[in-house]
Amino acid sequence: MRARSYLFTLYMEHLYPENRAWVGDLIRWMELLEFSEPAVRAAVSRSVKRGWIIPERSGRKAYYRLSPRVAWQVEQVRSRLYSYGAPWDGEWRILVYAVPEAKRTVRDRFRNELVLLGYGTPAPGVWVSPNGSLEAARDLVGFYGLQNYVELFQGQRFSSTDPIELIEKSFDLKAAQVRYRAFLDQPEPKTQTPEEAFVELTRLVHEARKLLFLDPGLPPELTPSGFLGQRAKERFLELYRALARRARPLLASAAD
Repeated sequence: MRARSYLFTLYMEHLYPENRAWVGDLIRWMELLEFSEPAVRAAVSRSVKRGWIIPERSGRKAYYRLSPRVAWQVEQVRSRLYSYGAPWDGEWRILVYAVPEAKRTVRDRFRNELVLLGYGTPAPGVWVSPNGSLEAARDLVGFYGLQNYVELFQGQRFSSTDPIELIEKSFDLKAAQVRYRAFLDQPEPKTQTPEEAFVELTRLVHEARKLLFLDPGLPPELTPSGFLGQRAKERFLELYRALARRARPLLASAAD
């Protein structure tokens, strides 16, 4: 487990929308997740150096706030994590790019974040989504300064390609199916204390957000036969609500 990855999950789930935490709370919560205090402080320090979080002081206390850039990423993850399977409007969101080799590093980072937004690639240089945010994709293009290399469309139809076939070319649904089946086979976690519920809740959300890289949150019309995405999402939300209720006393004790 990587401490920085779990820090993102803490901010996304437990510190939203304030996006600000006292370092003592971060250490206390991360220790419950079996990260040592030195590991947490190192992860925080590296995150500050990368510009992911911003240090603030209030009196003698040190606080850390998400940078606007990472706060934007949190918004995108949350918008996908807690919803699934809205009806399809029949239109594809399409992004086509031709980024020069000299910008390969930027291109690779851009591609990784396109996946986070729910876009998949059926062919080199072409990215599609049945329900991703075109506005978020434009924001991403602007952030990476790729306006001269990218074109965005909505409403285009691939009349010569079956929609489900296009989905299966664009996304790794086989890998998602394996993960969904394993999740649905797990027994319900037993928790007796707010601390135990907090740990289970955080790990549940942490694993669920990884699946966003495999499944765009398919509309019912584009779901292949037997795909477990909808069942897994319903189970996730059921467990989420129960664990969040049990963990609330611990989270309510966070420092002001």
